[in-house]
Amino acid sequence: MKIAVITPVSHLPGIVDLLGTKGEVFLLENGTKEQVRFLLLEKNIDTILCNPNKQGFKIDEQLLIGTNVNLINTCSTGMNHIDCLYCSYKGIKILSLTTDYELIRQLPSTAELAFGLLLDLFRKISEGNSTVKETLQWDYTPFIGHQIKNSIIGIVGYGRLGQMMTQYCKAFGAEVLVYDPYVKAPWVRNVSSLLNLFDTCDAVSLHVHVSDKTRGMINNSVLNGKTRYLINTSRGEIVNEEDIIQALRDGRLLGYGTDVITDEFNNVRNSPLLEKENLNLNTIITPHVGGMTIEGQTRAYKWAINKL
Repeated sequence: MKIAVITPVSHLPGIVDLLGTKGEVFLLENGTKEQVRFLLLEKNIDTILCNPNKQGFKIDEQLLIGTNVNLINTCSTGMNHIDCLYCSYKGIKILSLTTDYELIRQLPSTAELAFGLLLDLFRKISEGNSTVKETLQWDYTPFIGHQIKNSIIGIVGYGRLGQMMTQYCKAFGAEVLVYDPYVKAPWVRNVSSLLNLFDTCDAVSLHVHVSDKTRGMINNSVLNGKTRYLINTSRGEIVNEEDIIQALRDGRLLGYGTDVITDEFNNVRNSPLLEKENLNLNTIITPHVGGMTIEGQTRAYKWAINKL
């Protein structure tokens, strides 16, 4: 087996050594799409080990055509960084962590980040930090925020991460409402529609996969309610970013915390959130770091590699 590793792994204890027990390993941890394609062809690679968080491009026909690749192993639950339709057509097998429930129930990193973004927006932590460092002004008044206790937090999607986020919010004394048309959440109030959720909650946190039903589900039709803060650690395609920007400009949203943006696997600069005129909006944007803890990555990568 010839394995092209196109995601950073050298910082994780024991991972490179474990890979070496599975086959001949070629590390290209920060390569461009062109560099990865050259490696696939030059070394006659048959297996790709990847992760979406730093990939910056899509594994598609343009990358794979004419190569010997027959297996793609992604150390992630999401797969929208891979052209699954093309791989199916070409008989390329894809391994992911999507249904490895024994593993992913032990991975709270993304939910922890979601709660961190929520706390940051409520208490204006990043905003206050930047102001102190840039101006040396010591004035708390612009940064008076809100407490999470007694607030109403909405959770979209009551899977593994939605359940964890629910626990964190309840531990801080918030009331939690859940919208999930497929799962009834116990011990919290379930609502029947997104519109109802946004009409009721102070903040909403998104925990769903990308599909035809969820793509663009957060748009102007739901952004006219009570909700003032929105958290997205799912995928950028879940929201309409132009509508998010307009809601921030209108004051319908007071803050947007996101770990994902639209089209991040082709060109992050395509996201309107990163256009110069929008950088002054109250957004917190992190570079898809949700699952990127040493503990979480090490556990997930070991699990994924042992499937080879």
